[in-house]
Amino acid sequence: MRRLAVLVVALASAAASIPAAAAEFRSVAAAAVLYDGPSKQARRLYVAPRGMPVEIVSTVGPWIKVRDMDGDVVWIERADLAERRNVVSSALLVVRQQPQDGAPAVIQVDRGVLLDLVDGAAPSSGWVRVRHRDGAAGWVRTTEVWGL
Repeated sequence: MRRLAVLVVALASAAASIPAAAAEFRSVAAAAVLYDGPSKQARRLYVAPRGMPVEIVSTVGPWIKVRDMDGDVVWIERADLAERRNVVSSALLVVRQQPQDGAPAVIQVDRGVLLDLVDGAAPSSGWVRVRHRDGAAGWVRTTEVWGL
């Protein structure tokens, strides 16, 4: 019994030292139907708008299981996803001219506003460059958006 306890502690320690895998995100290429299973015969849940970011959970052939901003896990066809990345504001936020608190505001956006990710992956500084559909571009904290 003691050996089992030691083994459990050792495994837990080893698991804690393994770095967590980075989440992988994509965006919906064009308006696409999301399903409750990996098949067109599965129940249709809703239509995802073009640009909506989703987190990839797993893959089954031509189907991708994804998580949306609200945490719902659904299925989408691989062909309906784009490599281009977008993010969504997770709260009311200010897009700033420079990547620093207190920098002049470029635009303020409400929760749920879609923003184009300009520079790809989020920099280690904690800021990312985004562009609003009206053309306004600037910086937001990585913690203020979903989809990175």
